[in-house]
Amino acid sequence: MSESSWTQRHRPVVGMDVLRLPLLGGLLSGRYGRLSLQLLLGVGALALVIDGFVGPQLAARNLATVAPWVHLRGFAVLALLLAGNLFCMGCPFTLPRTLAKRLSRRGLRFPQRLRNKWLAIFSLFALFFAYEYLDLWASPWLTAWLIVGYFAASFLLEALFAESAFCKYVCPLGSFNMVYSTLSPTRIAVKSPSVCASCVGHECVNGSYAPQPTVRLDEIAIDGGDATRQLRVEHGPAGALGCGTELFAPQMRGNMDCTMCLDCVRACPHDNVSLFTRAPGAELSRADSWPRRWDLSLLVIALAFMGLSNAFGMIPPYYALQERLALDLGLSSEFLALLLIFGIGNLLLPLFAAVAAASLGRRLTRFSKRDSLRDTVAAFAPAFVPVGFGIWFAHYSFHLLVGPGLIVPVMQEFLGGVGDWQRWSFSLDANLIGLIQLLVLIAGFLWSLRLAQKTALRLYRRKALLGLLPWALVFLFMMLAAWQVFTLPMEMRGTLELFG
Repeated sequence: MSESSWTQRHRPVVGMDVLRLPLLGGLLSGRYGRLSLQLLLGVGALALVIDGFVGPQLAARNLATVAPWVHLRGFAVLALLLAGNLFCMGCPFTLPRTLAKRLSRRGLRFPQRLRNKWLAIFSLFALFFAYEYLDLWASPWLTAWLIVGYFAASFLLEALFAESAFCKYVCPLGSFNMVYSTLSPTRIAVKSPSVCASCVGHECVNGSYAPQPTVRLDEIAIDGGDATRQLRVEHGPAGALGCGTELFAPQMRGNMDCTMCLDCVRACPHDNVSLFTRAPGAELSRADSWPRRWDLSLLVIALAFMGLSNAFGMIPPYYALQERLALDLGLSSEFLALLLIFGIGNLLLPLFAAVAAASLGRRLTRFSKRDSLRDTVAAFAPAFVPVGFGIWFAHYSFHLLVGPGLIVPVMQEFLGGVGDWQRWSFSLDANLIGLIQLLVLIAGFLWSLRLAQKTALRLYRRKALLGLLPWALVFLFMMLAAWQVFTLPMEMRGTLELFG
């Protein structure tokens, strides 16, 4: 492929360069910018572990339960919507990554059969199941152990494998953030594709670290023309790591698998990679943004349904269903009953909904012979992101807004003071919270409907309405089911001891 055709093929659509903003740009792109954020969150994680192990085991008075299960989740989804994947950017679990990567310079490759999203689907299912079955929201001690396990798993996989396998294939928090960061108004992109076309080392993905200093001279094209300039490229012990999830910056089509660590920015010797603004959700309406794979499609679809079942587990009908299962099927074990409910709601129902909608759409439009079932599901899978995000946002915002000030007295007591509970134990008006939930659910539904309409027009043209209909019914069911759940009394979890 010629340089000009390569440049045209990978020309990015970008907006403002965020890293050129005063103060903020220097902080994010600097060598110690991300490290500072990681250290801050790392200290916070250490505080959660300490309070979880030795602090009061009352959920509403312990940092280990109040901070992650009430506040962090609410702020994380808000950050995803307004700025991007800030949690993964400052993730404290990858704090020892540099040390681990030094150990894994000759590390193994992650097994080929596991280089997909099946592990991510399983880990998400396992996390939500454990959260409900073990009542993690009510147990500071177990939450502290979960945090310790996260640090151990992250370091172990970083040290064993030459890539960031934990972030890309295993971590449920990372999978959640990377799926919904596809809605974000920022993304990594390159300034000049021609520079990437003439780059030799591809440091954005390979990094500039080397045990011994080395020097290379690159002939870099100027503005896509025939003229070049010679640039000195240095590698050494002080070099930056490349992309942990092995994304090649000029070929990136969106935020999927991007942890926004900015290692690619720091590693690029030509200052050609940066963080840019874009239209929110831009990648969701492009046909070539995601590969057509069952694992990736079902990750996105299942995660949206997991938002429904996770909220369902906190309302009275869930407990009534458990009792009915015990009576009708003899499932007196809470473990088996929960496994059955979550297995159907989190895995079987999304699979059935996707396959049924795709099959019906292909039959109604008579396009069943042109597009495979897999490709049809993959084409419509991005449309599940907004409706799923709306459900999760409505859920997490409920817990945050019910007790937004609780973190203050909890922190006061953790530092040895007296918690001012009377002042900070307040809640927003229930009607206002309900209105916020309704608005985000409707917005997510309409956004998903619009994305599905674009896909149907692209696939079916004049029969687009028939092709859209099955997917529209699925989105409508999800929105109405979520609204029904949120209109019922919901456990406040972590604030029950104070408000209940």
